[in-house]
Amino acid sequence: MENIEMNQKAVKVLEEWDPFHLGQGSYETEAADVVAKLQRIDDPSELAKVIQMVYEHSYEQWIPFEHCVEMAYKLIAIKFEAKCII
Repeated sequence: MENIEMNQKAVKVLEEWDPFHLGQGSYETEAADVVAKLQRIDDPSELAKVIQMVYEHSYEQWIPFEHCVEMAYKLIAIKFEAKCII
């Protein structure tokens, strides 16, 4: 159950991010891809690379790596918070 809750929180944070200013709800596919990778990745730099690759591939626009790192830290915090609740 906690995994589902963690995924929902992570998707919400990603959808609020809006790196290309397209409006919330524009990144459902990307959010799902990143959250799927979050299950297996605990390293913020590695997750940031995934975030950057997924979003840039979909939109063919560059995102500064620092922005991806900030998001990676938020997502990993959600992941570890979910693990601590167990």
